[in-house]
Amino acid sequence: MSKIADAPLPPVQNDEIEHVALDEDYVLTAGFVEKVVDAADDGDGVRLRSLLEDLHPADVADLMGFLTSEHRAVVTVWLPADLLADTLPELDDSIREEVLERVPHLILAEALQELDSDDAAAVVEDLEDDQRERVLAAMPDVDRAAIESSLGYAEDSAGRLMQREVMAAPQFWSVGDTIDHVRKQGEDLPELFFDIYVVDPLNRPVGSVPVSGLLRAPRTVALADIMEPVNEIAVDQDQEEVAYIFEKYHLISAPVTDAAGRLVGQITVDDIVNIIQEENREDILRLAGVSDEDRGSSVTEIVRGRVPWLAINLGTAVLSAVVISWFEATIEQIVALVILLPIVSAIGGNAGTQALTVTVRALATRELNSSNAPRTFRREFVVGLANGLVLAPLIGGAAGLWFRDWRIGAVIAAAMVLNLLVAATVGMLTPLTLSRLKFDPAVSSAVFVTATTDFFGFLIFLGLATIVLL
Repeated sequence: MSKIADAPLPPVQNDEIEHVALDEDYVLTAGFVEKVVDAADDGDGVRLRSLLEDLHPADVADLMGFLTSEHRAVVTVWLPADLLADTLPELDDSIREEVLERVPHLILAEALQELDSDDAAAVVEDLEDDQRERVLAAMPDVDRAAIESSLGYAEDSAGRLMQREVMAAPQFWSVGDTIDHVRKQGEDLPELFFDIYVVDPLNRPVGSVPVSGLLRAPRTVALADIMEPVNEIAVDQDQEEVAYIFEKYHLISAPVTDAAGRLVGQITVDDIVNIIQEENREDILRLAGVSDEDRGSSVTEIVRGRVPWLAINLGTAVLSAVVISWFEATIEQIVALVILLPIVSAIGGNAGTQALTVTVRALATRELNSSNAPRTFRREFVVGLANGLVLAPLIGGAAGLWFRDWRIGAVIAAAMVLNLLVAATVGMLTPLTLSRLKFDPAVSSAVFVTATTDFFGFLIFLGLATIVLL
């Protein structure tokens, strides 16, 4: 396979290549994907390489998501080594695992050497144990040691996220000394860096100089005179905490230090963007009671992730049905109540979800804490009351005219106000309580809120109906 992929290729005419790969929304066009599929079906590796070699790695990763497993296998063979290296970190996890199974370990070892240590570690992490051993054994000692060191840190820690390639200079150097040193590094320079970290004799960061500031300053100026304070990241710090620090202080990069305060790597903003997107994606999925799914997930994996939450929903629905059964006699005498029950359920559930979503977001962005929680709770409670007072006359008047009984209108209007108050209360207190108990508030809040609003909504509505109408 490697011999085929690395074989010299005959020249390809430009008019044979589809240049319009992306539409105005930066999405791969259907026509381009179809050309790739046709070339894969024909086993035309020359055509495939011509189509792919000018694509950005992120677009190649996107393309892999549109292809079937069989077509991905063919495309993987014909990806140029440098493009394969840059594409691997961009792939969805399940697709990357599939691609890695098809790449010979020698080619993979060569490709990983083109990546920064953080990206290389992320790829190696997805390998099976035996394949990982073969790949690492085929890599130079320095690269292998960097990857093994990164994998030694906790999965969601700054140590796993950081890249070990970093530019540092002693504090007694001048601007000229630093520029000359950087120029001498050549290929050993980090692929992407924004700051030169100024370190003391114990290799502890004492400041940083932006590359732009370095280029503006005269050569004779000392680094200590132009360096800026740094926000150090502890190597064992959680990646979500790191993302919060970057977002709060508008950082582009930050040094990572070990337990002794020594500089061991850096984290750059491109990694943080990925973390923020990943955390937001997880929260959205958890709010819906859905596991982490992507385009490569199988039907079995999706079903396995969704069924438990649907089972929980089934249980909570049974509780709501039990409440309704308590008022069976009332419903038999006033059939109109059955027609109005879905309204009570829908409005209460939606209002609870609104309060829940706002609260979970505020907790995630740290806009909500113990100091302002009481004030925020009062605000949500007043909002629930206001919503109820606005909607109650509408539904009450409509129900009274529909069934020609003002008492039915009054009952559902009152139930609407009370249920919206319940929704506001539960929608905020549930994630707050889970957060205080050190649970992820996005995981089970939605199920609990919906169950509670249904339970109390039916209880309030049917209870009031029994008191007023019978």
